[in-house]
Amino acid sequence: MSEETKKITITINDRELKADPGETVLQVAHRSGINIPHLCYLKDINEIAACRLCVAEVEVNGRRMRGLPATCVLKVEDGMVVRTNTKAVRKAVRFNLELILANHDMNCPTCVRNGTCELQKLARERGVEDVRFDGAKRTVTIDELSPSIVRDSSKCILCGRCVSTCEKIQGLGVLAFTNRGFDTEVGPAFDFSMRDVNCIYCGQCIEACPVAALRERRYIDDVWDAIDDPDKVVVVQTAPAVRASLGEEFGYPIGTPVTGKMTAALRHIGFDYVFDTNFAADLTISEEATELLHRITTGGVLPMITSCSPGWIRYCEMYHPDFLPNLSTCKSPQNMMGAIIKSYFADVMDIDAEKIVVVSVMPCTSKKSEAIREEMEVDGLRDVDYSLTTRELGDMIKQAGIDFDTLEDEHPDSVLGDYTGAAVIFGATGGVMEAALRTAADVLTGEDLPSFEYEAVRGLEGIKQASVTVPLGGVPTELKVVVCSSVKHAGEVLDAVRKGELSCHFIEVMACPGGCIHGGGQSYVSSTERMSTDPRLARANALYSEDERQVLRKSHQNPELIELIEKFLGAPNSDVAHKYLHTHYAPRPFYEQKAFGKCDDQ
Repeated sequence: MSEETKKITITINDRELKADPGETVLQVAHRSGINIPHLCYLKDINEIAACRLCVAEVEVNGRRMRGLPATCVLKVEDGMVVRTNTKAVRKAVRFNLELILANHDMNCPTCVRNGTCELQKLARERGVEDVRFDGAKRTVTIDELSPSIVRDSSKCILCGRCVSTCEKIQGLGVLAFTNRGFDTEVGPAFDFSMRDVNCIYCGQCIEACPVAALRERRYIDDVWDAIDDPDKVVVVQTAPAVRASLGEEFGYPIGTPVTGKMTAALRHIGFDYVFDTNFAADLTISEEATELLHRITTGGVLPMITSCSPGWIRYCEMYHPDFLPNLSTCKSPQNMMGAIIKSYFADVMDIDAEKIVVVSVMPCTSKKSEAIREEMEVDGLRDVDYSLTTRELGDMIKQAGIDFDTLEDEHPDSVLGDYTGAAVIFGATGGVMEAALRTAADVLTGEDLPSFEYEAVRGLEGIKQASVTVPLGGVPTELKVVVCSSVKHAGEVLDAVRKGELSCHFIEVMACPGGCIHGGGQSYVSSTERMSTDPRLARANALYSEDERQVLRKSHQNPELIELIEKFLGAPNSDVAHKYLHTHYAPRPFYEQKAFGKCDDQ
């Protein structure tokens, strides 16, 4: 049977269209350029037909279906006739939008999602200028206790996208529909704060939310205060994945790299020094690869597992504490960079380290919680003082009145500004593994190997396995590696290791699906955009393209890193390196307080 004969013919708004069996009307319409409004739908994640905005008039075999069915769950049938632009449909969509808005905090001009809110966009498109319904509203809960995530029930539309994301993508189930009827609310069970439950602060719920019911805790004002303080030296660092998303804040296509403009914007904002966390990514590889080889050759705890994703660290502490000895003792690049800025850099520049304020710009909301961990300080100085998201940096650039489009490309400051292609790909799942393999292979062979792109660890699959033959002690040895994207997949891998079903030497774990490129702090991508574009792929391609453009593509070749080792560290994994660049972790309970309404405000 030919592919054409397998197709189903349906008609939408008098247009005859071909569809695949199993597709929904919404999917076919979107692919054909027909806009059907929706809020609760999130491709492959949330398909519950709750918002009732994607309704249509439908006929099957000449008989009209009862009511107005939701197209997000309506499977196509041969000969189906669909109408999305009738008087009844327009009236129903507008009516349902008004019902949603009637229980919504509509202070749009002061909302952080103003301009990116999917509800606001639909209301404007559908001509909703007044809300006819007035009455009681749900009790408002604003949970600001977490260092990373704010939950505001006054803006929640009960779409369930965050609930499904937390459960299906991460396998955690932190969020759920609580209470009943009019009092229904989305949040942790028993009125717990997000701070006090098994939340890993990954922020995938924020990425899923179409409004501002979930958002990052913002530190923009604190950073402005530091910049304005003449007694402070404010140093900023930017993570690899930020450059692949920041342009979206200014209307650039998803995955447009804006490295040079980003650096220029940071200088215009007023930061005293602008560094790239890519330098610390190279430093991480130097430390981590050395640690791995030491464990393999001395009979250390294997498999070693990466430690650069703070969401994964929280997950391991809570769900798999028996694997804590397997974690690399390396700090994340964010904190390595902060520690080096407040030690080596301060000494080189003759700056009092206590006057230095380190600001990081990260694609990750969990980095905010990592920055305040007790383990992330040296000699009483916190590695990182404030961690901002990509979105917060975009807002700071706008607040400063900077015309992003007209900025000329600039480069990071020297001393800690140089980086290699290996560091750039840190932001994509598999990137840390590939960077480590590039260095480990050269170190073990004593050669500058011409072949260093490890395609097997690339891609968006949740779990990837690969092996590389390397000379250990002069004996060819198969080095087995695993790459995990999302903590749900990480849990599956750890269970397999625990049961003896999987044997490997090195595991990379990124808490977010796709890695940092899809972190909870990246630019918003609407559910409509996600139907035709995978932001993870577009952003990953941007990083791999920049890697290919770099002259140096292996971390150990970074000249400023070599200088740092010679002048300060002495050697990778030295005593000095362990003081500033390494840490430890401990088991963490699921529930740390009693309940949201009763917990303190610390």
